[in-house]
Amino acid sequence: MTASTTAPAVRTVRCPACGGPSRYAADNPWRPFCSERCKNLDFGAWASENYRVATQPSVDDEDGGESSGPASSSGDKPISH
Repeated sequence: MTASTTAPAVRTVRCPACGGPSRYAADNPWRPFCSERCKNLDFGAWASENYRVATQPSVDDEDGGESSGPASSSGDKPISH
C-alpha cells in the first residue's frame, strides 16, 4: 500500500472589498481579502463607522446618554467606605 499525499485544493472566494478573486488559504495573510489594500480599506470603513451592527435601543439609550444614577455637582467628593 502506498500513501499519496496531495495538497488540499485552494479555495477561491470573492474579496469582500473589491469583488475580485481571493485565495482563501492559510498562507494568504489578508484572508478573506485579496490584498493588503482591500483589508485596510475595510478596516478603515469599520473604524470610521461606515458599517454598523443593527440593534434595538435599550432602556438606557432613551435617557439621552445621561447616567441613571443620582445627580451630583462637580464639587462633590466621592464617598469612601
